[in-house]
Amino acid sequence: MTAGVPAAVSRACTALVGAPAITASRLSARSRTAVYRAGLVDGRSVVVKLYAATALRNAITESAAIRAVADHVPVPAVLGYGHIPGHEATALITTDLGPLTLGSAMRSGRISEERALKDLAGLLGRLHRAPVQSFAPRRPFYEQVTSLGRRCPPSSLDRIAPALAAIADAAHTAPVWCHGDLHGDNIVLAGPSAVRHLVDFTDAAAGPRESDVAQTLVMTDALSTLRARTVTDAYPLALDHHLLAAWAVFHTTRSWAHSSPGEDRALWARRLDDLSRRTPHLFRTRRPERTR
Repeated sequence: MTAGVPAAVSRACTALVGAPAITASRLSARSRTAVYRAGLVDGRSVVVKLYAATALRNAITESAAIRAVADHVPVPAVLGYGHIPGHEATALITTDLGPLTLGSAMRSGRISEERALKDLAGLLGRLHRAPVQSFAPRRPFYEQVTSLGRRCPPSSLDRIAPALAAIADAAHTAPVWCHGDLHGDNIVLAGPSAVRHLVDFTDAAAGPRESDVAQTLVMTDALSTLRARTVTDAYPLALDHHLLAAWAVFHTTRSWAHSSPGEDRALWARRLDDLSRRTPHLFRTRRPERTR
């Protein structure tokens, strides 16, 4: 193993793409995943994503999602995936598209916020046109509510009961490939034409398009009327706007439940309060008890 290169990264590169890694820098780390940019001995630069053995989804399921949508939306090429020799973990190795993301380009002023939101909407539309195969992961809504219930008190779920009912009672529509976490930093700009590529398909699954669009609105803080219209007007497919609003309430509540105590929690609480004023019909208003 080359000094400074984690053992799992070194073994993954050797086994899955046939070239040892001589450099590695960590790009991100979560509870069950870690992502590295690695330089190989043959001169290639690749991105290595490691999945812990305890992850419900792994490198194999993510690689399947990427390859399933590759004909409809730009994505990084999958170079190798599978179990790492000597480890229970799995690894996904893709081409390195570079460090420039849509989010960083917007923050630096290179791209306007309006242009970035339109780009997000266009990419979502292309992704949602990809055919959903039988192997696509599915996460029923009741499972999502159950998971949320383990992180927040019953009163929080009771508060958004009308939104939950709107989602549960919605007419069934054909599922689409949902990215599940699309925002500016999960779009990489590559090549002379700065082609937008979708990355990080960790949470990709089949589901309603309104859920995926709402997730993007929530993660980009585009819930205000003007910003939301920028996204929905640029999105090329039909949307049920009542259902879209209900999903926005659900995803905002989930972000609040997963936030860290302190400023982050306060931020999401304010956004949830803003939604309750903007869409009061999706919240349960507590009535004061009568006293004699």
